[in-house]
Amino acid sequence: MARRVLVQVLSQLKSSHRGRLAIIATILRSTMIGARKTSIMYRCNLSFKQLEFYLGFLLRKGHLTISTKSRGNNSRFFETTEKGLGFLRAYRNLEELMSK
Repeated sequence: MARRVLVQVLSQLKSSHRGRLAIIATILRSTMIGARKTSIMYRCNLSFKQLEFYLGFLLRKGHLTISTKSRGNNSRFFETTEKGLGFLRAYRNLEELMSK
């Protein structure tokens, strides 16, 4: 009985933490139509330090691009690239396979 409770607690702990791939997928989803840094941080529930790490990583890998949309200010918008959309498709397929 104690073992079963321990297994339940461990499974709950595992499910409450997102992995790196889940964080990356969340960022890419939130930037599909373009988003500013602060918006991404709040939508994805990340600290500024985490956000900086993941944005830098995704920019270097070509999954994100920076654009300046003309909205009357010089804001930088992050947008998902075709390569990023490909990652999201593959990630979605993996989620489906794991849920079966």
